Parts: sequence; C-alpha cells; structure tokens
Amino acid sequence: MFRRRRFEQIPELNTSSTADISFMLLIFFLVTSSMDTDKGLLRQLPPPPQEQQPPTDVRKDHVLQVTLDDNDQLAVDGTLLTTQQLKEQIMAFVAADRTAHVISIQTDRATTYEAYFRMQNAIVAAYNQLREKYSLEHYGKGYGELVEEQRDDVNQYYPQRISESKPSTGGES
Repeated sequence: MFRRRRFEQIPELNTSSTADISFMLLIFFLVTSSMDTDKGLLRQLPPPPQEQQPPTDVRKDHVLQVTLDDNDQLAVDGTLLTTQQLKEQIMAFVAADRTAHVISIQTDRATTYEAYFRMQNAIVAAYNQLREKYSLEHYGKGYGELVEEQRDDVNQYYPQRISESKPSTGGES
C-alpha cells in the first residue's frame, strides 16, 4: 500500500570557481570602463624663489580687474560682460600692453564652478588666439605646429600674467 519513496539525490553544481570568475569579470569591467574625469585647470606654477624677492609694483592702468560675484555675474572693471565680451576685452588689453599687463581675478565663495570655468576658458582662449595670430604672422604656421623653441618665443611675446586673489565671502569685493 504505502510505498516508500526513494529520495533521489539531485546533483549539486560545482561552484568552486565562481568566485574566481566573478573577480576576473569585475577586474575586466573596471579596466575597460571609462571614468568621468574631474574638471581642472592646467597651470604650471613658477618655481619657488631661491631668495626673498621684494614684491613688484604694478601700475594701476596695467591691471584688468575681472570679478565674478555670487550670482555668477562677470564684470571687468565694474562693467558687466558676457564671456565672449571678456575674451575680446582681454585680447585688446593684452595686445595693447604685452609685457606689463596683469589680469587680476576676484571671485566670490558662492560662485559656481561652471561660471568659474567659463571665465577661465575665455581668458585662456584670448591668449591662445593672440598666440595663434602671432605664430601665423611670424612663423607661417599655427601655434600647435611650432617646435618647442618657437613656442617659447611666442609665450614670451604674449606671457600669461594672471593674478588670483582669495575668494571673497558674502558679496564682499
């Protein structure tokens, strides 16, 4: 009447290599995937001075004051501008006084990174455009095609003279 069932044993899967395979897949995806890179500014800082040098006096008419306030409004010497207007004004300012100019940047702590990078990009684009024009006129080829010695000459002709002060807080200037 009652039959006894035989319990059939179900074969188990061999999982001894599962950890190895998952580890190799993890490494594969980490190596092949692209990560978002942080935004940054490519700047080469001057070497530290060997001896204490007195501060250099700069005439006020050789300074272009660029400010970026807490509302991300860009101003040059108190006049509100767009980034394109900033680029054009910097090109005119640097071309008028190549070696004695200083671009002074003042930001607010509440300024967004996007506005800051747009401002920096406009400044660098102005220098790049001036250097490109000079390269074409004097060497007959673009700045990117110059050899290192020629680039150094162009960089000395249009040196980047940018001064950044500490960010202000709460709308202070």
